[in-house]
Amino acid sequence: MTPHRLLALAACLLISSAAVAERRLPLALPILEQSTDVLGQPIVYPEGPARISSVIITLAPGAETGWHTHPVPLYGHVLEGTLTVDYGEKGIREFRAGEALLEAVNWPHNGSNRGEVPVKILAVSIGSKGRPNSAPVTVPSAPAAAR
Repeated sequence: MTPHRLLALAACLLISSAAVAERRLPLALPILEQSTDVLGQPIVYPEGPARISSVIITLAPGAETGWHTHPVPLYGHVLEGTLTVDYGEKGIREFRAGEALLEAVNWPHNGSNRGEVPVKILAVSIGSKGRPNSAPVTVPSAPAAAR
């Protein structure tokens, strides 16, 4: 084999090896990286032994979560539909499929599905043993949806 052909073969093998190795690597697509919640409050981890839990919440069209708070940080990722969240005097926000959020901590809010398809949300609470991930509250005197 001539030196040119040997060099060409080596180059082809190198390129092929790199392409195969590249396909084996996982693709890491950043979704969310922040240190404040949706209302701009700093995220603070709760004290005590860690307890991380996850659930998938499904809201049928027209359904609501009910007014509640989260005493611990919660990561939410909308899997399907559009979630509308009323934060009372802080306003209303919408989160669409594919969007992620760090939910408001210790702030009353009500999530709802105003769309025509179910809303599915992956909710991951970063809590601690003995502390609830959410707590029901009474409706604020002037929810944003009423204004």
